[in-house]
Amino acid sequence: MTASDLPGSGRGASVGARVVRPDGAHAPRTPRDDRRGPGDPQDRHGDVTVDEVALSAELAGGEGRAESADVAEYALWLGDDALILSQQLGAWIARAPELEEDVALGNIALDLLGHARSFLRYAGTYDGRSEDDLAYWRDEPGFRCAWLFQQPNGDFAQTIARQLTASTYLFELYTALQGSSDETLAAIAAKAVKEVEYHRDHAVQWTLRLAGGTDESRRRMVRAVGDVWPYVGELFRDEPLTDRLDGVAVRPSSLQPRFDAVIAAVFAEAAIELPAGPMSSAGGRHGSHFPALGYLLAEMQVLARQHPGVTW
Repeated sequence: MTASDLPGSGRGASVGARVVRPDGAHAPRTPRDDRRGPGDPQDRHGDVTVDEVALSAELAGGEGRAESADVAEYALWLGDDALILSQQLGAWIARAPELEEDVALGNIALDLLGHARSFLRYAGTYDGRSEDDLAYWRDEPGFRCAWLFQQPNGDFAQTIARQLTASTYLFELYTALQGSSDETLAAIAAKAVKEVEYHRDHAVQWTLRLAGGTDESRRRMVRAVGDVWPYVGELFRDEPLTDRLDGVAVRPSSLQPRFDAVIAAVFAEAAIELPAGPMSSAGGRHGSHFPALGYLLAEMQVLARQHPGVTW
């Protein structure tokens, strides 16, 4: 199974960097630049500073402002899902089973962080909070992420099972959100869906590889699918907020048929049975969270809270 077997055919965007000259111009690096010494007016090694780059320009959605508390709350839901999943995946850097996976999972985490920044920036425009305020200065009950995104990494199969369900859901969500009457949400979704399509393909390929590998890899993949499946139901639970935002938000239940079709196709090829059993009564959208979230937030927020206002 390849990306062409699933809806859509694009690939994820890569993460890159640019060099900023002391005079503000941007240019590709050349071998000649490395021969310039300190004090040279064209030396990039001495005066480069991140302050010269307008980081806000990297965010999707432009400078739109949330028009209501409900729109801001919905953007917070989406931003928190992406932020927590990004933080989870970042823990795999230097720990993945292959060097290529260190890079792949790191890039997926950076994509998700970009989505989170865009949504959180937009959410904060309603009451004057920044993306950093929302990421670092809310306590656990203030977060609105679904429980699926809060599930611990576990072993590699556990992470892949979580990625398969999360990225399949996010692909369907962002595909639908491109039609939102809110121009900012639609713009963020239009950028994010291209990247999430790659995330989904990555998870599909690893699901098939683990399920079709050794007896041990298959056992772990099947177990992992069973472990994450109870937390899928929350993703498709309609809430009063989405009812009030008709035309702006995507109705969660409308996404389930496409999600189910993709997952069924992957499981059929992997010879994995769809898990049976009750769904969790998770309440992440209302601030009731899986126990692991508190530990994750403590690690994510510790630097900002111990050194408030620090610059570097």
